[in-house]
Amino acid sequence: MFIVDSHCHLDALDYENLHKDIADVLAKARAQEVKHLLAVGVTLSRFEKAYPTLSQFKDISLACGVHPLDIDDEPFNLAHLRQLAQDKKVIAIGELGLDYYYSAENKKRQQQVFAEQIEVANELAKPIIVHTRSAREDTLGLLKEANADKCSGVIHCFTENWDFAKSALDLGFYISISGIVTFKNAEALRDVVRKIPADRLLVETDSPYLAPIPYRGKENQPAYTRQVCEYLATLKGKSTEEFAQITTENFERLFKIDVQSLG
Repeated sequence: MFIVDSHCHLDALDYENLHKDIADVLAKARAQEVKHLLAVGVTLSRFEKAYPTLSQFKDISLACGVHPLDIDDEPFNLAHLRQLAQDKKVIAIGELGLDYYYSAENKKRQQQVFAEQIEVANELAKPIIVHTRSAREDTLGLLKEANADKCSGVIHCFTENWDFAKSALDLGFYISISGIVTFKNAEALRDVVRKIPADRLLVETDSPYLAPIPYRGKENQPAYTRQVCEYLATLKGKSTEEFAQITTENFERLFKIDVQSLG
């Protein structure tokens, strides 16, 4: 079996108390059949700091971008993003998007940075990884206006309604599901997942956040993608092995990478 964690923040895990190093995280993941990870950036400086270590591992791919909640942490440099994103280890631009839940006072700035990053993605023909919260209409509107259907991408850690999902699917996007789907109060999300075609789904942890049941309340880690995959497989009426294969192939198709050949 081959499971892909399509979204994790490896530079944010607890290496003082829970893990020895990146290799330890990977070993724990592999023990659960999670054999490839997409490590996602939130600022360019954090990406550069993590790159020397993460780029050494064949079972880690990288995404480079600026998260909407981090756009004020450092000046956004479009040319710098373009330069970093051309690296062959970088298979996606992100995470990027809009978040009005935590930060609504800088909406225009968020929209500008979102659109500029989509521009880079289209230039480099690399998919985008989209974060959206309390910004449903503006997210879809910007994806359409910026021609994000050209580069395609994924709505990560999906918690939106079916109308949003259908609009994203119509743009050619994939939908990635995190451990939230296992939470008791997530029945609305489960109803949406039942409607999404299996060939457009990805699985993720978004670790160190949002650990699935039975680990809720603890720090999340890539190994727990197994629990998300198992839960979704049951929800979609498939075996874990079949669903793992489907979502791995979805990941390979979207990001244009043959991760299974990497081991």
